[in-house]
Amino acid sequence: MSQKKFVAINYIQCNDDYRERFEQLFATRAHAIDRMPGFYEMHVLKPSDENGNYLIMSFWESEEHFKAWTNSPEFIEGHKRGFADIAKAKAEGKEPPMKSTFKTYTVIAN
Repeated sequence: MSQKKFVAINYIQCNDDYRERFEQLFATRAHAIDRMPGFYEMHVLKPSDENGNYLIMSFWESEEHFKAWTNSPEFIEGHKRGFADIAKAKAEGKEPPMKSTFKTYTVIAN
């Protein structure tokens, strides 16, 4: 088996009233990412303080595999409920209930 060489971390900032919904989305996730070539595993980390960001860490064989995920129908499937929540808030003239920032890393040591 190839080694995990690439990590993508999604930093999610949730409004206080959206945290329970966000956690529920992951508890009932579609597992679409699990079918992607080059995907190894994902960890969803809850902040220990109420103002912190959630971290979604996904481990990949390569950056190319990760990019294929972000451009795939499985990506849309895996995120459609969260995207719908954001679209609903915007349609109502509200701020999105969550904001996301991605950072990527190359693994240099295990």
